[in-house]
Amino acid sequence: MTVVSLEQHAVPADSGEVTLLIARRVEPGYEATFEQWAKGILETAATFPGHLGYGLFRSSGGDAPWFLVHRFRDAEACRAWQESPERAAWFADCEGHHHTEIARRRLTGMETWFAKPGSTRPAPPRWKMAISATLAIYPISLLGSLFLTPHLASLPVLLASAIVACVFNVLMTYVAMPAVSRVLRGWLIPSG
Repeated sequence: MTVVSLEQHAVPADSGEVTLLIARRVEPGYEATFEQWAKGILETAATFPGHLGYGLFRSSGGDAPWFLVHRFRDAEACRAWQESPERAAWFADCEGHHHTEIARRRLTGMETWFAKPGSTRPAPPRWKMAISATLAIYPISLLGSLFLTPHLASLPVLLASAIVACVFNVLMTYVAMPAVSRVLRGWLIPSG
């Protein structure tokens, strides 16, 4: 699968962020028309308040779907886009593009850490996500207590807490959660 365009902004997983993952099947010979339409709708959505970024993933070939991804600050921003006349206009103008939606997932909070790219499979149960997050945060918390907080003791509490929060958030988002979700994938989302 090839990434056509992807904008990202770091947002804490518990911030209320909503990610829409939409799979669409495109009939052979209509890929260029669909791609132009998809880029247009994604760019229009990006102008809405609370829109955090988007992505368009091309089909890997054959019968494989294309994926459109929208990220919103919260459910209200997502709803504003979903119910907008601008979105309705894009869908009213897609006749002849020969594409159909085959799946849609709405991910919130920690679910985005556990979503396998290109998959429309549901997120694991929350209790499994909680155990996985605990396994990820424990070593960061332990190492932070041993190596980071002693160097921050002379700083004001608000500043020291902000530094700890930033370091923990970055390590959870880019190191710990990807590693834990990869190692535990078979347990989190059993195949079959």
